[in-house]
Amino acid sequence: MNFLDVSGATKSFGAATVLDGVDLGVGQGEFVSLLGPSGCGKTTLLRIVAGLLGVDRGTVKLDGQDITALPPHKRDVGVVFQNYALFPHLTVAENVAFGLKARRRGSTETASAVKRFLELVHLSDFADRSVRALSGGQQQRVAVARALAVRPKLLLLDEPFSALDRKLREGMQIDLRRLLRELGTTSVFVTHDQDEALTMSDRIAVMNKGGIEQLDTPEAIYRKPATAFALEFVGLSSRLSGKVVGTQDGLVTVETSFGRLVAPGNFVSGAPVMLAVRPERITVDRPGDFAVTAKLRDAVFQGAKVQLHFETTGGDQLMAETADLPHGLPAPGSEMKLGWAVADTLIYPVP
Repeated sequence: MNFLDVSGATKSFGAATVLDGVDLGVGQGEFVSLLGPSGCGKTTLLRIVAGLLGVDRGTVKLDGQDITALPPHKRDVGVVFQNYALFPHLTVAENVAFGLKARRRGSTETASAVKRFLELVHLSDFADRSVRALSGGQQQRVAVARALAVRPKLLLLDEPFSALDRKLREGMQIDLRRLLRELGTTSVFVTHDQDEALTMSDRIAVMNKGGIEQLDTPEAIYRKPATAFALEFVGLSSRLSGKVVGTQDGLVTVETSFGRLVAPGNFVSGAPVMLAVRPERITVDRPGDFAVTAKLRDAVFQGAKVQLHFETTGGDQLMAETADLPHGLPAPGSEMKLGWAVADTLIYPVP
């Protein structure tokens, strides 16, 4: 059974439908990310779960209880906002204690919880400091400690790392993931950053235009995207358009600008389709199940790997990633042989 169960959530603002009958189930102790572009409905869904917005239709259940009509303070849900929403006139410890005092916890219990959660976020030495004197990363950790100190049934996080620089953001992702797993906290996390979602999540809900395109593990979403949108939003890919010219035994033959290629799938002959391959699955100068010859447009050095972009026609995109270039970066205009396996080829109807 789902610990959090959102069923048929629909929300409109005027004539614009922001959520269109969304279903979302989250297991106890699970970390689920809502991933999608701006305007896809992910923050609206989070605010509905928090009780900050009401639904037009649908229900929200938490731990078996229908909380659809409950106000935020009766839902036992913690929220970490994008701007942290700390109280600037209070110290670090007073900010963490705020929710506990609001729930009329005893002074001994409050002091113990504040001490424990400041230790968990590595801010014990900052307890008496004003939050205005902290860095962005430290303020973010105070916000997390404050939300967790009351031990909510569910923790909601609305892009809490968006204001941090890359190195600090990556460190905070690992720290928060460790902390939530240590506590067994059920969490829903809103982000538009695919790397962040892949790093932190047990499962990812890829959202688009008010609905969920795919809800699955990070590995499944990356390796087997259910839709062309999920493919394009999560990770990079080579994409070649074409027309189906044959089908046999669960394999589809497609005529493309690079010749006939094969992919696992079921499409009727004549159907316009798009083939896709993740760039790291494409080999350079080592044929796979089949090989194509392409002219290099650009080589981008990225430290541990090199990204190779090749010339294509129309809206096609062909790229490869490799760490194996014994002769250094090839020059633009070089002809190179690329190969990949049929099993690594994805196929979708033309979006």
